[in-house]
Order: sequence, then structure tokens, then C-alpha cells
Amino acid sequence: MSKAGALDLASGVGGKIDKNEVLSAVDQYEKYHVFYGGEEEERKANYSDMVNKYYDLVTSFYEFGWGESFHFAPRWKGESLRESIKRHEHFLALQLGLKPGQKVLDVGCGIGGPLREISKFSSTSVTGLNNNEYQISRGKELNRIAGVEKTCNFVKADFMKMPFPDNSFDAVYAIEATCHAPDAYGCYKEIHRVLKPGQYFAAYEWCMTDSFDPNNQEHQKLKAEIEIGDGLPDIRLTGKCLEALKQAGFEVIWEKDLAVDSPVPWYLPLDTSHFSLSSFRLTTVGRFITRNMVKTLEYVGLAPKGSQRVQSFLEQAAEGLVGGGKKEIFTPMYFFLARKPLSDNL
Repeated sequence: MSKAGALDLASGVGGKIDKNEVLSAVDQYEKYHVFYGGEEEERKANYSDMVNKYYDLVTSFYEFGWGESFHFAPRWKGESLRESIKRHEHFLALQLGLKPGQKVLDVGCGIGGPLREISKFSSTSVTGLNNNEYQISRGKELNRIAGVEKTCNFVKADFMKMPFPDNSFDAVYAIEATCHAPDAYGCYKEIHRVLKPGQYFAAYEWCMTDSFDPNNQEHQKLKAEIEIGDGLPDIRLTGKCLEALKQAGFEVIWEKDLAVDSPVPWYLPLDTSHFSLSSFRLTTVGRFITRNMVKTLEYVGLAPKGSQRVQSFLEQAAEGLVGGGKKEIFTPMYFFLARKPLSDNL
């Protein structure tokens, strides 16, 4: 079970940041981004600090509105958001060909919703790699509640410098996480190093599609909204991810933007023109209620100063995501399955 209450949301804002420092952290985070004069190179150089601040600030909002799995999914008509998210996770496990007892790595695991689901679905042991202390502490608590402490664990580390020996894992996956890497090649190279030869790496990447026009101001505005609202140093084109995979030594088995054939748009839960009881907190009315609740909690001192600002840039992100999705210039589910060649005994 994930956090559901208003007081849980209020107490979680800021993560491991001292509650008196949350407003200052929001200021520092915002200054990394285009809307506040920030530069891409500065975001890349300071990605660890930027991403850590982001997840300290937003994790309780994510869990309050989305649940334990912080990602999108293609949906069938008649399928709930929760059902589609689970199916999206099961799809990864099936593509990787996971077998009972295998040792699997989740790169950028959040609070561990997917790793718990994939571990139970495939009877594997899954290690979640995460550089955010608050998310790990929350993930450990949820592992205990779910009773999966023996098969699911967390390691605090930067995915650009993993603390694992070469050839450690039978499979690796990443769900909308390696988009935070300042350099795709560097990240994929580390994944290649820790994966056993002959085994597979699968991921869902956040990317700009071939329809993105860097000279179009509206496209650039939507991209910048997604970057500030989601803690991203930059958003790569799908082709750049593919190129980086090959440079890192992987054989690409297949790749596809799974958003293209989704019967229900992936961004529908964030679209304010859509109403849903199953994802009520994400609707216009739900957001209005949450906004006023956060305002009240901050006013009476139960939520730290800066909480409203965090909600504001998350709503800005939602606008960018919906706009990017409708124009088909952005996808959160560029999927690829890649293999480390048997000959690569590093």
C-alpha cells in the first residue's frame, strides 16, 4: 500500500531535506532550468544534486497522486491506469525472459513499485539502484509491508558509477529513469559492464521524437516544461539513445515507441479535459482540491514552506507532458531490448 493521506503528503514534502530548508531547495532547483535562466551544461554538470533535490521535493506528491510506480503506460480501452502500469512492468519481465532465481538490477528504481511487482511476477531477486536516500528509506518500508525483503533490496549509488563488480546481473532494466543521466553513453556503458555476457537490458526512455523541431518555439517551451517539472538535464532524441546503446557495446534486438499504437493516450491521466474516478487526484477537480489542501497545510505549518511551489512546477510538467504527447513530439515509452554479446567478457 502506498501513502494516501494528506498528512502523509505534507510530512513527506522535502524528503531528507530539513523542513526549514525546503523553500531554499526549491529556489536552488528552479535555477537549474531554462525558465529561470539555467543552462543545459550546468544541469548536466550538477545532475546528481539537481535530481536528488527534485526527488526529495516531489516523491510524496508522486506517491499521493500516482501510487508506488512512478511511470506511464500504454493502455487498452477499458483498462484502468493501475492495470496498465502493472502490464507495462510485466511486459519488461517477459521481454527480458526472466527466470526464477535470477539476479536482476533495476536502474533508477524510485520507491520500488516496479521492482516489487517484477520480483513477484518472475520469482527473481531484484536490486534497486537509487541515489536518493529518502526514496530508498521509503522503498525499504514498502518492501517490509509487502513482505519481499528477502528478494528485493536497495543500493544507494549513482548509476554513472555503479558499485558492482563486472558481470554481476542476469538482467537489467530501467523504467523512465536513465533520462536523468547527463550522458546516455556513460550510463549505458556502466549497465553493459555489470550485465553478464549474453544477457539482456531493456528500458523505457523519455525522449523527444523525430517530430520535435528544435527551431519551433512552442516545441522548445514544452520541452523546457517537462525538464523543470521532471528533474531532467536534457531530453534526448530517440535516435541518440539508440546510437549510445550501440556505442556502449550492445546489440539492439528491437526498439519501438510504444506510445504510437496505444489505444488510450498515455497522457490521458494528466489531461485536465478528462475526468476519471479511478485517477481522481490527477483530474482538474482533484488537482484543485490538492492545491488548496497543500496551501492550507503549508499555512498552518504542517507542510513546509515551498510545498505550493513544488506542486506548481509539477503542474507545469503535466502541461508540458500533455502538450508534448498531443503533438507527438515527446514519448515516455521509447522501448528497446538490447543484448550484451557473449564475446564481451570484460
